[in-house]
Amino acid sequence: MHNPSITTTQEPSPVYDLVSQLGRFALSTRFRNLRSEGHSALLSNFLYFDGPRNPKVSASLSLNTRGSGSSIRRIVTEFNRAIRFHCDKFPIGFASLGVGGGDSNGSDNGAGAADNNNGLRDNGCTLTDNGAALNGAVAGSAKKVLILMSDTGGGHRASAEAIKAAFNEEFGDEYQVFVTDLWSDHTPWPFNQLPRSYNFLVKHGPLWKMTYYGTAPRLVHQSNFAATSTFIAREVAKGLMKYQPDIIISVHPLMQHVPLRVLRQKGLLEKIVFTTVITDLSTCHPTWFHKLVTRCYCPTSEVAKRASKAGLKPSQIKVYGLPVRPSFVKPVRPKAELRRELGMEEHLPAVLLMGGGEGMGPIEATARALGDALYDENLGEPMGQVLVVCGRNKKLAEKLRAIDWKVPVQVKGFVTKMEEGMGACDCIITKAGPGTIAEAMIRGLPIILNDYIAGQEVGNVPYVVENGCGKYSKSPKEIARIVSEWFGPKADELQAMSQNALKLARPDSVFKIVHDMHELVRQRSLVPQYSCTT
Repeated sequence: MHNPSITTTQEPSPVYDLVSQLGRFALSTRFRNLRSEGHSALLSNFLYFDGPRNPKVSASLSLNTRGSGSSIRRIVTEFNRAIRFHCDKFPIGFASLGVGGGDSNGSDNGAGAADNNNGLRDNGCTLTDNGAALNGAVAGSAKKVLILMSDTGGGHRASAEAIKAAFNEEFGDEYQVFVTDLWSDHTPWPFNQLPRSYNFLVKHGPLWKMTYYGTAPRLVHQSNFAATSTFIAREVAKGLMKYQPDIIISVHPLMQHVPLRVLRQKGLLEKIVFTTVITDLSTCHPTWFHKLVTRCYCPTSEVAKRASKAGLKPSQIKVYGLPVRPSFVKPVRPKAELRRELGMEEHLPAVLLMGGGEGMGPIEATARALGDALYDENLGEPMGQVLVVCGRNKKLAEKLRAIDWKVPVQVKGFVTKMEEGMGACDCIITKAGPGTIAEAMIRGLPIILNDYIAGQEVGNVPYVVENGCGKYSKSPKEIARIVSEWFGPKADELQAMSQNALKLARPDSVFKIVHDMHELVRQRSLVPQYSCTT
């Protein structure tokens, strides 16, 4: 991680000498401390040494033992100075970009340093690339939008693509929009393994619950971000400066703290519009909220209340709804026409069964239960039909297509025009993903939720049920019974839930969001100048 071509005139780092001192100290005092009725506890980013009667003191490193002497105090002082030095100076100095941190005293940081920083050099006020300004300050040039996301679930990318599409549709060439997975594309190992780690944790529920709720306290996640920035802030800085954005949009809870830390230390918060677009409908992780954002777009009033409790000002909070694909705003075509195109029966009521992009969950069991429940044995004919979306799960799709169904069943793989599939159906069965829920409400589809991810999706269940938009059940047979009743004796309930869903729908949310961002940029009036301290 250390770049030998980069030097600094700031105070020398005491870390390497300190490591050996701490090592010797740990070996010589570990058992002595435990015997003296004290105890040592290691927590995330905090090391405690407590005596039996002394009050607990915590900092970057705090030592409190009886008779430890001045040598321990000196080690503590040096360690704290090292932590501050590496957390605040190195990562935020844009050293790998050739941008001074303000303490260089005019030094060029070594021979050739100005020309050996990834093609960038610091001319004292703006970043330049072979003499050309990189701050985008060209009259009439397109403004640049950088959307930060991560593929931890499909919802974040879907929101990012929806915002990008809305910018293109509303403003055309006036904005150039980039979408990047900040962690995967611009951080070193192991931080770039975030999506893979998330998928593993989610498949093992207890591990994900422990991770989600364990990192919720502010003390925990803020200290974790501070420590993490020690290792990744340089790469994040390079990633941000690569795009020279006028607007940065975060659609992921882990995309606020480190980027904002970088921008704050370089004095760019007043020059770059930084916004957060929250993609959770109800329960959401506290890392979504950061006081330094220009704007925080909340999908519901419940999330807005959480933002307010987190310390955001009313002027920072806007409640516009969850951004969904602009195609959902367009008028829906008649059901009969859509069903005909999808190979469905034109006049039979239809249920949409979804398993997400990966076709996960009890799709087969639910489809089989629907096949039995939607067949009227007395009349010897179907009372409904099923549209199954298997996503990328080709094996599941082939298996379902091979079944001899009693009722009409259409099996699809990965669908790009979900607005047409929803428009062809009368209700939907899905897990409690916020994007799917928002899209179903726009189409006025009553929702049956059959699963949820612990943590961020827990609150989506009562959000749907308590607002009279649907029901929740994990039993395939129970789900099939509900659908058969909706298509039969409880058709009025189906219609009432459809109306409730339409009342909660916010089809124009993504357009409100991009227009508000456009206004923020207009108010700034000046194209961002990526200046350095002189």
